[in-house]
Amino acid sequence: QVQLVESGGGMVQAGGSLRLSCAASGGTFTSYTMGWFRQAPGKEREFVAAISWSGGTRNYADSVKGRFTISRNNARSTVYLQMNSLKPEDTAVYYCAAAPYVSAMTPDLYRYWGQGTQVTVSS
Repeated sequence: QVQLVESGGGMVQAGGSLRLSCAASGGTFTSYTMGWFRQAPGKEREFVAAISWSGGTRNYADSVKGRFTISRNNARSTVYLQMNSLKPEDTAVYYCAAAPYVSAMTPDLYRYWGQGTQVTVSS
């Protein structure tokens, strides 16, 4: 059983930056592809970014390419999401998740989820 705890959310003005962190415990961190998803009010949960166990493969949603960067520190069992040039439409609850697959970009492939952290971008 893997436990995931997100941190780093908050409120920021458009054009600003935030860095989300997700600390994992209770499992072998390098066994998992790690992903970030987000869910805005009234909308479905959507894929944001994912990173393979080695960090060698990273995938991004088109809406965040060039602005967000996913990374991981396996020694610290932590995955990060650096978010730059934030827009009001990035406002959502951001979730960290772990998938026991080489590549995973849909929620159904993720086995473990964090509780989420709120990101609010004001215009």
